Amino acid sequence: METDSPAPADTPRTPPAPAAPVPAPLPERAAPRDPSPGPTLREPAVPGPDAPPPTAPSAGYGAVFAVPEFRAVFAAHLLSLLGVVVSELALTVLVYDLTGSPLLSALTFALGLLPYMIGGTLFAGVADRYPARRVLVVCDLLCAACVAVMLVPATPVAGLLALRCLVAAIAPVFTGTRMAALTDILGEGDLYVLGRSLLRIVSQSAMLIGFGAGGVLLTVLSPRGAITVTVVTFLCSAALLRFGTRDRPARSGGGDGGTLLKESLSGARLVLGDRRVRALMLLFWLPAMFVVAPEALAAPYADAIGASPAALGLLLCAMAVGHIGAELFVGSALSPRNRSRIVLPVAAVGLLPLLVYVVRPGLPLALAALALAGAGAAYVIGLDQWFVDAVPQELRGRAMTLLTAGLMTVQGLGMALAGLAAEFFPVHQVVAGSGIIGTVLTLLLVAEVRRTAPGRMSDTEGRDGADRHVTSR
Repeated sequence: METDSPAPADTPRTPPAPAAPVPAPLPERAAPRDPSPGPTLREPAVPGPDAPPPTAPSAGYGAVFAVPEFRAVFAAHLLSLLGVVVSELALTVLVYDLTGSPLLSALTFALGLLPYMIGGTLFAGVADRYPARRVLVVCDLLCAACVAVMLVPATPVAGLLALRCLVAAIAPVFTGTRMAALTDILGEGDLYVLGRSLLRIVSQSAMLIGFGAGGVLLTVLSPRGAITVTVVTFLCSAALLRFGTRDRPARSGGGDGGTLLKESLSGARLVLGDRRVRALMLLFWLPAMFVVAPEALAAPYADAIGASPAALGLLLCAMAVGHIGAELFVGSALSPRNRSRIVLPVAAVGLLPLLVYVVRPGLPLALAALALAGAGAAYVIGLDQWFVDAVPQELRGRAMTLLTAGLMTVQGLGMALAGLAAEFFPVHQVVAGSGIIGTVLTLLLVAEVRRTAPGRMSDTEGRDGADRHVTSR
């Protein structure tokens, strides 16, 4: 399933992340400016004779790794993400050892998701108000400090959980800033799309590798010893970003002197007040909310069909494997034009494989259905391009921070709702119902994305009242 595991903290959990069909890939161009005092969200202008040439055909993932700054970002993401996955497992074990409470142990995982929307909404302004490199390095250092305090034996359980919340609140700011910074490092065209794709693939792979590595570490180290690894990875990530990326000015020129909270909330109003951007953001969120149901209920389903613990591991991995394989194929084999063409069709049918659960499938059929559902998340590669084209440069950090925060929040909500439904209905019916309800809602959303396609609505309709929220900057 789609996820963009933020480093620091977001083991997008599956999660864990990334407009209407466009006949050809949109050309790279400067964001159109509005004469009003503040940023507004507008449809992309038709390129004039002086516009840059259209984006070149996809050169593949190798062209992304040819950019030195991206290599630093990629390495930092990989290091901190693996550290986060290990620390999540180790912290869960530590809390259970200290309390003997399964509830508090499970809450440790939940607290990795719940603060996302708070941090992404209240602190989103940081992403545009300050230089990106400074924000990324400070976020890594703050997370390293929080994890270091977890290592102190005198830290109570309540303190451990509070620190976990703080790291999770920082994560969407880090991830949104990094997503926006990628447009500076890779441009706004195909290289950006492939760079985002690579970070998602790393996030999914970390879910498969990180928990296994964490389990091995816990056989030779204490939980606090394993958590120490995360401190080191955050510090290494900070060093890579500090010395491996260029220092660029803040997107919003340092703000207008208003408070950070005001700037964050006004940015959220502008982003969500635009009909086109709102529809695109929901297309990231809605399928992700329903596709998590089989993962959230993997343990009870494995028990219901009499599967072994090893089979449970396969059920948890199948969706990530499908996502990784499909994303690699779409990113390397399809042109930007074709990636754009498949966005809405694939999004519309991506949840249909879950309907197999109606017949209470055995392990082989369930694994095939989960792998197909994971593959359906590959539509976000084209959606990434639509999103970056729809959001003006000066709002990009806040928009992407909000996107990340919402994605993690709806996945947590989807898991909770699936668990609640399973209290009243058989697990296989809950999963199948998630596929049905999610498909119906996604089809409605696809229709809205089509209606908001560039050229199919007036500029006033596109803003949908966003100008009413413009504040002087």
